[in-house]
Amino acid sequence: MPIESTACVDKSARIDPAARIGAYAIIEAGVTIGADTRIYPHAYVSEGTSIGQRCQVHPFAVVGHHPQDVKWDGAPSYTVIGDDTVIREGAQVHRGTEPGSTTVIGRHVYLMANAHVAHNCTVGDHVIIANGALLSGHITVGPRAFISGNVVIQQFARIGELAMLGGGTRIPNDVPPFMMVVPEGVVGVNLVGLRRAGMSREQRQELRQAYRLLYRSGKPFRDAVEEVCGFVRTDPGLRLAAFLREPSQRGIMRYKGGEPTAADT
Repeated sequence: MPIESTACVDKSARIDPAARIGAYAIIEAGVTIGADTRIYPHAYVSEGTSIGQRCQVHPFAVVGHHPQDVKWDGAPSYTVIGDDTVIREGAQVHRGTEPGSTTVIGRHVYLMANAHVAHNCTVGDHVIIANGALLSGHITVGPRAFISGNVVIQQFARIGELAMLGGGTRIPNDVPPFMMVVPEGVVGVNLVGLRRAGMSREQRQELRQAYRLLYRSGKPFRDAVEEVCGFVRTDPGLRLAAFLREPSQRGIMRYKGGEPTAADT
């Protein structure tokens, strides 16, 4: 187990023999680190953190430290990082706030430099979070979503699978799966992402039809949702319908352009 002599590793930490710990890295009590994971020099892994196999935590990244929440009273809480996840320089992932709660980062997640994932977030597999993006507390991000640089997401928002959030966008509401968002709001379906995910032409066409009903028909949003739920037949369409019907604390992201949309009403 190659641990640099200048690293500060608590004796109670459970580190796989195949992991590597760089110079001046700090590994606190109760940390678990899986096989072939590399903790680079000057990285900080706080107590209550579990990191899977083949992960990378780059210099000056902070994983599992105290939540930025005045309600936190010091009670034990946790952070879980899935296999094959990369956390780049200066990024932060904070533990849960409520006693026993957990912040969860999935498998094959790429968290770029200076990105921030706050307490009690759940980030799905294969998500990319670009430089400087900020996720507030209690956010859920679906699999394969792409969060571009300097995106800001408000607390309790839900980001659906394969959603594409354009750079510098403020996200105050839920973003439905498969949709593309820019500062003006939801502007279309993430067709490039759908093709890369191997979706068929039938599946893509159904999602485009759902988008037109939700954002271009001018119908009341609840009516548009019911119509979407009534015609979708493919698996992606059914997942979109389920997302739209789930309870939401933030409401659904709308389009702020000049044309009437269902979400506006």
